[in-house]
Amino acid sequence: MSCTIRHATEEDVPTILDLIRELADYEKCLHEVLATTDSLRSTLSFPSTTSPTGWTPGYAKTLLITPSPSSSFSSSSSSEPANNSSSVTVAGMALYFHNYSTWTSAPGIYLEDLFVRPEFRGKGYGKALLAELASECLRLGCKRMDWSVLKWNQPSIDFYLSDVVGGKVMEEWSVVRVEGERLERLAGRGGERSREQS
Repeated sequence: MSCTIRHATEEDVPTILDLIRELADYEKCLHEVLATTDSLRSTLSFPSTTSPTGWTPGYAKTLLITPSPSSSFSSSSSSEPANNSSSVTVAGMALYFHNYSTWTSAPGIYLEDLFVRPEFRGKGYGKALLAELASECLRLGCKRMDWSVLKWNQPSIDFYLSDVVGGKVMEEWSVVRVEGERLERLAGRGGERSREQS
């Protein structure tokens, strides 16, 4: 395998949106994608040479993996695009953000989306993206990396549980989500209670 991994820049936003839509289509949920190039630009964080933190404000970061003409694997978390032109095909992405564990009193990484385009699967790109995220975890002093997988997605489950990745399914935990109208209703109830107490 010969490829390059780098953090996405703002110029990569259209590609990121394409990958999000391709993943949603694979998961049979394309109709649920509300993301736009504008919303991604305003919510994702990108490498910045002018920011004191080295990143633009945002909630999540994206690693992109591209095939490389060189014979050696290259990994770079810098802001420099690897020949960022229309001739370079992005094979996949890992979109992630930081969370926090009270039990370890340390940050972690939550992998929101891992996606490799079908024509690039079976070449080690998924493993390479996970390995790069694991390196990022260790570099930042994070204690763990978490992600979710659809119960029907057996190929991905098998990959995550294999010795290649070494993941484990947290059987005793269930994902709980509040969104849309229910989120608005919950926020309204909390606001009413706050006003009553004041």
